[in-house]
Amino acid sequence: MMNSMERAMTAISHKEPDRVPVFHMLSCYGAKELGISIKEYFSKPEHVVEAQLRMRKKYSNDCIYTFFYAPIEIEAFGGEVVFKEDGPPNSGEPFIKTIEQIKAIEIPKINESQQLKRVLAATELLKKAVGDEIPIIGVVMSPFSLPVMQMGFEKYLELLYFKKDEFAELMKINEAFCVSWANAQLQAGATAICYFDPLASPAMIERKKYLETGHKVANHTISQIQGPTATHLASGISSAVLEDIIATGSAVLGFSAKDPIEEVKEKATKQICLLGNLNGIDMANWDREKTRKEVRQLIQKAAPGGGFILSDNHGEIPWQVSEDVLMEIAEAVKEYGTYPIQTE
Repeated sequence: MMNSMERAMTAISHKEPDRVPVFHMLSCYGAKELGISIKEYFSKPEHVVEAQLRMRKKYSNDCIYTFFYAPIEIEAFGGEVVFKEDGPPNSGEPFIKTIEQIKAIEIPKINESQQLKRVLAATELLKKAVGDEIPIIGVVMSPFSLPVMQMGFEKYLELLYFKKDEFAELMKINEAFCVSWANAQLQAGATAICYFDPLASPAMIERKKYLETGHKVANHTISQIQGPTATHLASGISSAVLEDIIATGSAVLGFSAKDPIEEVKEKATKQICLLGNLNGIDMANWDREKTRKEVRQLIQKAAPGGGFILSDNHGEIPWQVSEDVLMEIAEAVKEYGTYPIQTE
């Protein structure tokens, strides 16, 4: 029987492990596990460590997820975060009010951000606890997608389409920060970095514009990250840009519940490992029968031959998903996801 690291690495190598790996992306869900508020949960790295270790065992999880919340990077830039009682924290008012402000932005220093240092502390503690038995997944927001939180989507589109020089300047700033933040997490003990890039999806902007901008940014940024990367479009459809993402050097692609699985599997085979694509929003309403059906169908379509890790399609299990569903997913994977896969 393989351990979680062996199982994941075999799948990523496009071979068949003992069973399909399960990556439950459990972030603020850890607060639910400990019975404390989300804000309190993220205030101490020890809370995250305790919850991740508990949830690993409880849900037969094959990864440790050191992601706190997306706007933690906005905090590093001096922006604000709004905490919720039953969902992920959101960025507050954009801190870039005018495009002219971009030239004055300073690149955050990782060791001067209390929020980022908590993530690194949690990563170090988790590495000591699990060693090389299970992958530890760190997270960065792509330089290309981060401006949606930095300045708001409408103003960013103005920058993207009409302000070429200022766009290049912001990408330079964000890229330097992203590379520094990714490598700091790898040095702290992360096995790989999840590169969240939802704006790369053609559901957000047309592929032509992505290739002119975000794809070039991804190529340059990922080449400087000193460890393996997984590109995730945060539930955005990926089939139209799958070959483009392969070209960036990412080893894994988080694909959407809206992607045609057979088409994506065919394109990805021996090229990039797929991660996904259970619909986390729908999952909140699943019962035992529905859970088993969804897991079985996904495994039969995506798992044969390896190159597949079962996960949700957004990169975070919603607070509203019941513990029973997560445990049922684990049981269904053990039943239907043992190799060789039995297809109908």
